[in-house]
Amino acid sequence: MIEDLLICLKAVAPLFIYMLIGVLVRRTGIIASEDVRKLNHFAFVVFFPCLMFENVYGADIGKSFNVKLIGYGLASILTIYFLSVLLTVKMKDRPAMRGAVIQAVYRSNFVIMGLPVAMNIYGRGNLSITAMMIAVIVPLFNILAVITLEYFRSGRPNVRVMTFGIIKNPLIIGTLTGIAVTISGYEIPQIPEDIISDMGSIATPLALIILGASFEFSSVGRMKRELIICVLARLVIVPGIFVSAAAMLGFEDIELISLLAMFAAPAAISSYTMAEEMGSDSELTGNVVIFSSMSASFTMFLWLFIFKTLGLF
Repeated sequence: MIEDLLICLKAVAPLFIYMLIGVLVRRTGIIASEDVRKLNHFAFVVFFPCLMFENVYGADIGKSFNVKLIGYGLASILTIYFLSVLLTVKMKDRPAMRGAVIQAVYRSNFVIMGLPVAMNIYGRGNLSITAMMIAVIVPLFNILAVITLEYFRSGRPNVRVMTFGIIKNPLIIGTLTGIAVTISGYEIPQIPEDIISDMGSIATPLALIILGASFEFSSVGRMKRELIICVLARLVIVPGIFVSAAAMLGFEDIELISLLAMFAAPAAISSYTMAEEMGSDSELTGNVVIFSSMSASFTMFLWLFIFKTLGLF
């Protein structure tokens, strides 16, 4: 029991500590509010592609592309999405909130908060299955977000812009490049490989510190009910149903941890930016990101401990 507790604590504690460092860095004025978005963009464009490349490069592609796992992930996300749409039908008096609530329920911070958990348990370079999941799930997250937010502001999704946005996504580029190089059989020289590895190791700590630095608490009075619903759905209900169902279907070890990383992670940071740009309720979205990120270190620890105690990883 104590050993299981320590394994789960080791997986989650660094996330909380990095975010706390970010909060302190922001409070002491080392990073200003206008720097946060630039640093976040910098991490995603420069360091995360290296991390994704590293986790796919040299892997057994056939084994990493787990059809059953990816199929379950896709089916689950679509199910969560349509259930969240039904949940918002009664919000007729505040239509701008609908897109925000839908995003909060189905769209998790898989990369920044989910991937590190899997990494802390299985180690860098052993996450090719998780990287493949990200390559498939992240585009689906983006597609559904664009369609949803455009619909609820009475617009029409721009298929061309949406397609190019997915193609240019740094996470997808890093993963696909790693797959292409692996399939070609080309071996990267030692110096470039070391550089890619070092840059990949920077990605997660930097992103979590930036997340901590981005915390800004605004008034939650007018949206208290919706905020509670979104955070509970994101961190408790969704993982409780879909990770448990995965365990009953026989998923375990890295497969189960990949699913837990996806379902139990807090709301995606990028959902705030998208809500702000597309006329959704950005204040609700921002508060969901903040409160779910704060709570996720605790709830993810509990989910890990439960499934570790059951001997599923």
